[in-house]
Amino acid sequence: MTKLEPAVSTAVAGGRRAWLGLGVLLLPVLLVSMDISVLFLAMPTLTVDLEPSAAQQLWILDIYGFMLAGLLITMGNLGDRIGRRNILLAGAAVFGLASVLAAFAPSAGVLIVARVLMGIGGATLLPSSLALISNLFPDARQRATAIGIWTAFFAGGSAVGPIIGGLLLHHFWWGSVFLINIPVLAILLVFGAFLLPEHRSAALGPIDLPSVALSIGGILPLVYGIKHIAAEGFDLLALGIAAIGVVLLVLFVRRQRHLAEPLLDLSLFARPLFRVAIGASTVGMMSLAAMSYLTSIYLQSVTGRDALQAALLGIPMAVAVFVCSMSGAKAGLRWGVRTAFTLALTLSAVGNLMLLGVGVDGGLMWYVAGSVIAGVGYGISFTLVSDVAVSAVPAERAGSAVGISETSFELGNSLGLALLGSLAALIFRSGGDFGETLGDTIVHSGGDAGLVAAARESFVSGMHIATACGALLLLGMAVLAWRSARVTR
Repeated sequence: MTKLEPAVSTAVAGGRRAWLGLGVLLLPVLLVSMDISVLFLAMPTLTVDLEPSAAQQLWILDIYGFMLAGLLITMGNLGDRIGRRNILLAGAAVFGLASVLAAFAPSAGVLIVARVLMGIGGATLLPSSLALISNLFPDARQRATAIGIWTAFFAGGSAVGPIIGGLLLHHFWWGSVFLINIPVLAILLVFGAFLLPEHRSAALGPIDLPSVALSIGGILPLVYGIKHIAAEGFDLLALGIAAIGVVLLVLFVRRQRHLAEPLLDLSLFARPLFRVAIGASTVGMMSLAAMSYLTSIYLQSVTGRDALQAALLGIPMAVAVFVCSMSGAKAGLRWGVRTAFTLALTLSAVGNLMLLGVGVDGGLMWYVAGSVIAGVGYGISFTLVSDVAVSAVPAERAGSAVGISETSFELGNSLGLALLGSLAALIFRSGGDFGETLGDTIVHSGGDAGLVAAARESFVSGMHIATACGALLLLGMAVLAWRSARVTR
């Protein structure tokens, strides 16, 4: 048997203190997921103050998710070895210090560095918080409920990020979207040490450092190469960087096959439901990130709304994601995981396709209705992903399994901005003699109403094509879920 140091007492597991512990675990989840999208509405005002280039704007948005994607598997494994509570609290401290640096960043370069540090801190928070649920709630039904709540805050945080950002921007400067992290993290650091049990496995050996280097060294250049190609077109430099990433990832996978304790447990992918869960989270976050980012720009730069008004229009989707995340595990138990995944992915695709009804001069109700329907699908599918990940392995390996699922979420978010966001930008720029972004074009239009109207029309066309591509990916994943995930629960 695996020796755990220290064991979770029956008085803690599943009892009142466990639910209080869950409340503490929800805090970092909300912050990490919220900080993925909180900058969407802040970009226009941030751009005025820091004057980032178009490339720097993408890096400000992307690098946080890239660091999460590159480090989640490593941090999940590290938490299994040195203690999940230890790494959770250490990550919270790093995240808080980086948030202060981001809030008062004097330049775009400093802000990018701060976002890198936030990504490092955030990578310790997600896998440890979800893995600790398996210790707090050994009962399957209680665990499913707790995972549903956890996922509601994770998925809801991404949806509510622009709303909170809009409210803050209405009253304060753009740095306030980072300073809000400080009091929340202070609560976590104070109460986490008392309410959360420590969990580490004495049976696991040292973490394989070459695997860590190969995983990070593979993910980052691959994603950078893809982003550059999507935004600027094919060139030898981008292809070379992407090729380096592919080679390193191939070496990483080959190394995992020969390790007694791999960083990435490849045997998990032999399970049809686990494969579907990872595919659903990746594709789901790609489409959600693109939809959130593009519609935030649309509401402000096309319809002329301010940040607060745009944020308020995002409330229906945030509510849909939050409520349906709470019931996602129940949907899996009632209908079977295969059917629930298929239905959820299809609803998300339909919601994205409804954005085709949005235009420069109207169609706002298509946005509200489409975002709500998509939110229902996202909420259900994201809860199923978390439940499948936690249930896939014994408790002592939960951190590593959760690291894989959370990596797919963050990689999907980053790829959504990099690929679908860049596709929309490419179509926008091909529509006329515009600036690098819609906001830049409007600012430097010199009062040319015709130019502004044409730029807005071109942006909407790009948004339509990007969200339609996201919908097609979701429908494709729904078909794969129905055909390949034959195991039901």
